[in-house]
Amino acid sequence: MSRTGQKPLETPRGVEVKVEAGRVEVQGAKGSLSLDLPPKIGLIVEQGVVRVVRDDQSREAKSAHGLIRTLIQNMCVGVSEGFVKVLEIQGVGFNAEVRGALLLMNLGFPKPVEYSVPDGVSVVVEGGTVLTVSGLDKAKVGDAAAKIRSFYPVEPYKGKGIRYRGESVRRKAGKKVA
Repeated sequence: MSRTGQKPLETPRGVEVKVEAGRVEVQGAKGSLSLDLPPKIGLIVEQGVVRVVRDDQSREAKSAHGLIRTLIQNMCVGVSEGFVKVLEIQGVGFNAEVRGALLLMNLGFPKPVEYSVPDGVSVVVEGGTVLTVSGLDKAKVGDAAAKIRSFYPVEPYKGKGIRYRGESVRRKAGKKVA
């Protein structure tokens, strides 16, 4: 059995989990999220504790058991606290700004790089170089942050580019003049 799937999940205060017709809906202070359950996975919700159960010992049921528990746990955290990724832009003249649902970044290219922020995700720019990506869904926040970072990953010689806060970049030595 899945070790992760066996653990009971205690929901945080103010979070309500509902199961109806193969669909889980989690509601909290910040909003609500929903998830379709695989056919061989079920949920038991009693007194703020959620247990993930599987109908049989098939390979599909075993592989989805721990995954579904983790996804529901992430949904509970998302609707109660939310998820945040912080990115930093480093480089002379590099900056960003938000216009509505569009993120414009000047990254040394001839034109500014445009990124349309997906629904359910918000991007806030502080000081032109610090981007805060936040939202309820962990996967959407992570995907948006990774996409923004992919426009100009940190290069190892000068350290210019977009990086996660706290990310260490291994620097390389430049050419040596004889």
